[in-house]
Amino acid sequence: MAARRSRALAKPVKDSGGVQIDCRSDDRRSAPTPRRDEMSTQKRIAVVGTGALGGYVGGYLAKNGQDVTLIDMWPENIEAIRSRGLELDGVTPEEKFTVKNAKTMHLTEVQSLSKQKPIDIAFVSVKSYDTEWATMLIKPYLAPDGYVVSLQNCVNEEKIASIVGWGKTLGIIASVISVDMHDAARIRRTAAKGGEKHTVFRIGEVHGVVTKRVTELVDMFKVIDSAKGTTNLWGERWSKLSQNGMRNGVSALTGLTSPQCDLNPAVRRFAIKLGGEAVRVAEALGFQLEKIGGVKPELLALAAEGNGDAMAEVEEHMTARAKENPRGDMQRPSMAQDIRKGRRTEIDFMNGFIVDKGKMLGIPTPSHEKLVELVRKLQRGEITASASHLEG
Repeated sequence: MAARRSRALAKPVKDSGGVQIDCRSDDRRSAPTPRRDEMSTQKRIAVVGTGALGGYVGGYLAKNGQDVTLIDMWPENIEAIRSRGLELDGVTPEEKFTVKNAKTMHLTEVQSLSKQKPIDIAFVSVKSYDTEWATMLIKPYLAPDGYVVSLQNCVNEEKIASIVGWGKTLGIIASVISVDMHDAARIRRTAAKGGEKHTVFRIGEVHGVVTKRVTELVDMFKVIDSAKGTTNLWGERWSKLSQNGMRNGVSALTGLTSPQCDLNPAVRRFAIKLGGEAVRVAEALGFQLEKIGGVKPELLALAAEGNGDAMAEVEEHMTARAKENPRGDMQRPSMAQDIRKGRRTEIDFMNGFIVDKGKMLGIPTPSHEKLVELVRKLQRGEITASASHLEG
């Protein structure tokens, strides 16, 4: 068994752009998850970026006894957590609670980690355009066998690996989680927990082996929602990218909630085109995609390419899903939240990334190109959000 595992780890794998990478490193080794009574050996966790997803995950982990330090660049957020705790909310009453035992740090206080116990697990949960500096920020304080986990939208493992090395880089895909920070230290989840019906957290190594580190993270994340180790990190990442590419920019551009987008025929069909184009790019890169928003990738691509039966099936699925969410009236993906708050979006790292890979492969992505152009204009204030941009 050990010999087979060694050979598996030595196999070359591809990164998110289809380029071979060498992941062989002793950094993959990790101690088993400690018992709660072994406080001296408990893993120390840092969450760099305590926004909606980082705060949600960090809050749950702290509530369940993990040693968590929340680090954020928004001073009011850290001060609010210190004064009244981190308030989490969800669809059920059991999901509403306040976390008061998490440690906190402003960016200016991170240097004090040099006098403290090193960080064993660092979750980078910032916007994609902040990935490099956030990883550089926490790198000096990692334990010798510490590692960094991308807990983000988009494909950022390569950026993290360029700073800490492939052997210290893992990824977590949060599938259909729908969280937003609507005020400092206040986070709500607008979608029901996945439970047995849907696995929310998919956790993996870049080389595809389910290691002790992956198992350790799965055990941690199961206290939040359903979680599993995956041997298909890149396929999972591209599946989530395809899903985000269909929804985030569309909601931002139209000003509609996610369910409203799905119930608008013109907007819905534009989103389907986005999904189909992303599928063809991912397939050409050699990735094995998972279901995208509950739809098989090939069915989505066929619908986008004009297959009437496929289109009818995909549309039926999307409209049915739109009517199921009890909090659908407040469900807006991260990019739509960014526009409403006047912040920079991730359009270039999401749909723009798909466009770039398509050009590299000679695969046209006209819908993504259109969306990137329009969201950039929206971000600059040259146009206002309206469904009419996609209804003509």
